[in-house]
Amino acid sequence: MKISQLDARLSLVHFYVAFGSILFAGLLGLVQTLVRSELITLPSWLNYYQILTGHGVIMALVFTTYFIFGFFYASVAKSAGEFTNKQRKAGWVGFWLLTIGLILAAVMIALNEATVLYTFYAPLQASPFFYIALALIIIGTYFGAYAVISRYRLWKKEHPGEKTPLLAYMAVATLVLWLIATIGVVAAVLFQFLPWAFGWTDTINVALTRTLFWYFGHPLVYFWLLPAYMAWYVMVPKIIGGKIFSDQLARFSFVLFILFSIPVGFHHQLLESGISEGWKFFQVILTFAVILPSLMTAFALFSTFEIAGRQKGGKGLFGWFKKLPWGDVRFLAPFLGMLIFIPAGAGGIINASHQLNQIVHNTVWVTGHFHITVGGTVAVTFFGISYWIIPHLKGRILTKKMNKIGIYQTVLWAVGMGIMSSAMHISGLLGNPRRTQMTSYNGHEVASSWGAYEMAHAVGGSLLVISLVLFVIVLINLAYFAPKGNEEFPIAEELNPTQQTPNWLENWKLWIGIVFALIFIAYTLPIIDIINNSPPGSSGFKYW
Repeated sequence: MKISQLDARLSLVHFYVAFGSILFAGLLGLVQTLVRSELITLPSWLNYYQILTGHGVIMALVFTTYFIFGFFYASVAKSAGEFTNKQRKAGWVGFWLLTIGLILAAVMIALNEATVLYTFYAPLQASPFFYIALALIIIGTYFGAYAVISRYRLWKKEHPGEKTPLLAYMAVATLVLWLIATIGVVAAVLFQFLPWAFGWTDTINVALTRTLFWYFGHPLVYFWLLPAYMAWYVMVPKIIGGKIFSDQLARFSFVLFILFSIPVGFHHQLLESGISEGWKFFQVILTFAVILPSLMTAFALFSTFEIAGRQKGGKGLFGWFKKLPWGDVRFLAPFLGMLIFIPAGAGGIINASHQLNQIVHNTVWVTGHFHITVGGTVAVTFFGISYWIIPHLKGRILTKKMNKIGIYQTVLWAVGMGIMSSAMHISGLLGNPRRTQMTSYNGHEVASSWGAYEMAHAVGGSLLVISLVLFVIVLINLAYFAPKGNEEFPIAEELNPTQQTPNWLENWKLWIGIVFALIFIAYTLPIIDIINNSPPGSSGFKYW
């Protein structure tokens, strides 16, 4: 099924913003590393924390959101059919709301009116227009979600009794997670931050805002990761000449991610007062439960690799490994993303542990963890997707030359991220503080203490920017200069196509009901306690 030009255009415009934004975010990140290593000094008109805020907002919200929706539009159009005019119009409304919100947020950050980091914790206060920008971005995603989900529902109506396309199912599952997760941040912005920023209220409940943010902030990680899982489950098997190990397992793993990734925000607040240890421990248990679908995914993927490798003549215990297409960037980049996710997942277990979290809390270990998650696993997998999806949508082909440059770019990114994140993790274990300019900390000069680590950080960041420049050059070639042709949109077949997928896996009322039940159990009493036991004042914490 060929993607229509109208749907391709909607997808491509999201990719263009995503790629431009990640290049800019990379430059901001490089400046941060150079400042922390004291290789440069910022001019008086530029605030270090402006750069930190811009880098975090772009990487966590802008690059990921635009790429994911561009990927979803293309995947659903390919697997479930062309969007209707109404659905496509909703997608465009979503794009423009996202873009207006992006521009407004960028202006506020540039004017130093929103230097509050991407977490925008109270009592840090931004201009009300920054919070309006965040609201526009969230609302824009709702229009995009409507387009994708309504196309999925229309396919089910047109094909009664048939199994829905796996790609469309995964996109809908990811958006279900997103829609439920954003309830927290929407509530915080509309009912706490905006009235406070406009001066309608004098106080704000800090503990409640942080709780609502992390109700959203943790599933945000899985909003980044699940599109990468889509590529791993569906596209990578086709690229290596294999098949999907199990359609049922893939769908069930996405359901489990929805169940276990939302009601667990307290594991980001283990060292905060105002939340009882019992509720923290309960959410830590739910956090560890998400390991199950991750292990299911690892089992399915490496089973696919082994079967495909042995069918190509691989012998012995690891002979199949040599038969994988290591010279194909469409495989190499997602595979490196899978490998990077191993230390990323291990670091997540440490972050969510009661005792171990106390060692790494508010150190650059946490920064390193985020970098190998969104900057490593997610970004490098998205690179791999880009190398085939851009030429496919533009009617061009991935040439051998661009594939070779893509391999260099991918390896350079992995090496740069490895150097930088390793320095962050190691120095974080030794106490290197997070979110500082490194000039002083608690009255002590700290740049000299962490000089070698910060220099490694700067070296890794420099390699990442070089990789990004290569990436953008290749994409421009693939979009406008590569030979015209038909690049494959890789969708693998099932290993056992006759195997029936249970209807209960698509019973969204059931799964959404269970999620809300878990949320009710995990959050109702703690939030009541937070509200009832806030410091004096109508809304809690007074901002000075």
